[in-house]
Amino acid sequence: MDTFISLLVLSTVPQLVVTEVPRVTSFRAVLEMVSGDSRIFSGESVKLTCNITDPYKSTWTYLWFRDSTKLPQSEKDLILWKAKVQDSGKFYCQGVRDTLVGNIHTLQSLPLEIYVDGGWAILQVPPHPSLVGETLKVTCRVRGTPRLHEVILYKDGVEVMRQNGLQPHFYLNNLTLEDQGIYSCRASWDEGRRTRSVISADALVQVLEVLSQPVLEISADNNLIPETKMKLICHLQYNARAPAPAINFYFYKNNNRLGTATSENHDLVKRTPGQYSCKAKVPELGISRWSEPKSFGQVTGPQILKRHTYHTRDPVLSQPPAAEPTAARPSPHRSTAAPTFIQPAEVSTHSTALPLKPSQPASSTLLSTVQSLTQTATPTTFNMSEESSDMSGGSGDMSGGSADAVL
Repeated sequence: MDTFISLLVLSTVPQLVVTEVPRVTSFRAVLEMVSGDSRIFSGESVKLTCNITDPYKSTWTYLWFRDSTKLPQSEKDLILWKAKVQDSGKFYCQGVRDTLVGNIHTLQSLPLEIYVDGGWAILQVPPHPSLVGETLKVTCRVRGTPRLHEVILYKDGVEVMRQNGLQPHFYLNNLTLEDQGIYSCRASWDEGRRTRSVISADALVQVLEVLSQPVLEISADNNLIPETKMKLICHLQYNARAPAPAINFYFYKNNNRLGTATSENHDLVKRTPGQYSCKAKVPELGISRWSEPKSFGQVTGPQILKRHTYHTRDPVLSQPPAAEPTAARPSPHRSTAAPTFIQPAEVSTHSTALPLKPSQPASSTLLSTVQSLTQTATPTTFNMSEESSDMSGGSGDMSGGSADAVL
């Protein structure tokens, strides 16, 4: 009888439910190159390291991948010692640690491509995209470092620069989107009574705008938005060297600004017909971009509309006029001299094809942020005197409520 009672009591104990712990953390591994270059000759070495920003200082082991293949290494550093051509590929890393509920993984790092060349010449270009207005340095390397007497740079198969072999570096100043393309180089040197000439493999040069043109979205039919309100959302892509300067957003109705600058890419306004637009500005870089105007509701009567221009004023670099190379096809914004600072200047442009002034080279980490419904820039203090020229008088359409409604 005692045994039966005991079993009966145990059967009434509620079943314990263990909450499943997420197997992937919000931490992202960061892959960096410690030594070497993203384009090397066979027989040379590269050292990579995997960093994890963990405020809890946990102990991590590391997973390494080349393309889709998992590598046997598990240490923080990965060394490609005397690399072979077959070692080329896109490398990734990821952190993993053992817990009571199983292994926890970080997000996988962004890829870093390593190209191992078995030939005689390499055109070394940065592994990450460059930005409009910057100065790009590329180098024509030859295996064994012979004494070169001439180097030539090509873009998409067309010669763009030629210079003395004592200076194997090429500087592409004041980058524009048109500078993006496939580059290669040719190097020549004397060996005995013969002249040798080699050409490198192709290398891709990518150029991005700091700010893409914003696209305005008007969200009015949403249960989370009051019937008398609508939400303006300014979508864009923001590319900047880390740490990225703050970005500010402005919203307009019929060219009249609605309220003040905001660090968020959205705002609530009164639901009224009109022509709406938005502007994004990075005060520290002096760059701003306008969206195209967008109509809402039935617009009646004359509208004061014009195509907005945007202004750019970047901290710039320029090359001194020393030692101009002999160019087969001269380019007015190309030089091989070392960069120096000049005073920033403001330029008014009407097209993204117009070259901007080069900005100061920064760290190699490139930050790319896509502003969306849920993403906002870091709030910063804004000096309203900068935007005094944008004021066209208050329109009275700015919502007094919070602009943080979630779609």
